Amino acid sequence: MKKKIEVGVLGATGMVGQSFVKFLEGHPWFELTWVGASDRSAGKKYAEATSWRLDGSMPERIAGLTVTDCKPGKSAPKLVFSAMDASVATEIEREFAQAGHFVVSNSKNHRMEEDVPLLVPEINPDHLRLLAAQKKRGWKGAIATNPNCSTVALTMGLAPMKPFGIEKIIATTMQAISGAGYPGVPSMDIMGNVIPFIGGEEGKMEIETQKIMGEFAGDHIEPLPAKMSAHCNRVPVVDGHMVTVSVALREKVTLKDLLHAYETYTSVPQKKKLPSAPGKPVLYMHEENRPQPRRDAGRENGMSVTVGRLRHCPVLDYKFVCLSHNTIRGAAGAAVLNAELMYSDGLLD
Repeated sequence: MKKKIEVGVLGATGMVGQSFVKFLEGHPWFELTWVGASDRSAGKKYAEATSWRLDGSMPERIAGLTVTDCKPGKSAPKLVFSAMDASVATEIEREFAQAGHFVVSNSKNHRMEEDVPLLVPEINPDHLRLLAAQKKRGWKGAIATNPNCSTVALTMGLAPMKPFGIEKIIATTMQAISGAGYPGVPSMDIMGNVIPFIGGEEGKMEIETQKIMGEFAGDHIEPLPAKMSAHCNRVPVVDGHMVTVSVALREKVTLKDLLHAYETYTSVPQKKKLPSAPGKPVLYMHEENRPQPRRDAGRENGMSVTVGRLRHCPVLDYKFVCLSHNTIRGAAGAAVLNAELMYSDGLLD
């Protein structure tokens, strides 16, 4: 690209918003020029309005930006990433889309709406064709979403199996505390402990997986016709959501053929050489005790999903372990990759 596209972040002062700021720094296509937040932060410099919670320093260039309230208009760029809290995201994101902005959202609010794509670019890039259906709402712009952070790990782990016909899925998560935001889970609850409940998480994983792995059907998605059960747990890990998975397949397939499918898996973002796309979107590890969050969640700039321990399952057909970085591949990095795919397809024109 000869010239970078100006982009903005809605909800820029929160933890997910800060992840967007950090991930976008030095991006070859996008330049962050606008940060939006609540009324109490509007008018302040970003450094003044933000308590930086991430590793490293706040990017100097962004520190001097003036925070704007989250309203569409001439000052906001055409492409905005949303890190809005779910309590306010619905109305604000729709206002931006109606006014002609393209909103790439990490919020849950629009994920399951019929005409909104729920994207994992390596799995369902064709779902972007749903954006055309949003014009029926009278919107000049559009909204695209990325999934719940645990769903990203699961669906990427399942992707190489999809050609063999997925019929049943049982998934159990071990989710990092960073997924709960800041200040997150009280230390007295999580230290040396496991919490076997994350509000709303199991239902989200089940329905989001079926939509992501479903088929484009004109103005909606036909869900994957597979039965799914999820168990979600919070564990004392800082970053990295791990999922243990058992799967029943329609076709009889050998372990050797499945391993080959994992080791050779690639997709549209890799063929297009999108800037944030990992070289190996699904990285298979042959060590018997991998992947591990502390050692593997950050691979390929946090954008690869690592998989291991693929083996026969005595109840279903096969079982495996998968891992993703929940605040990168499961949040900011996923949304930026979505926007790169949209731009490469000419959808931001």
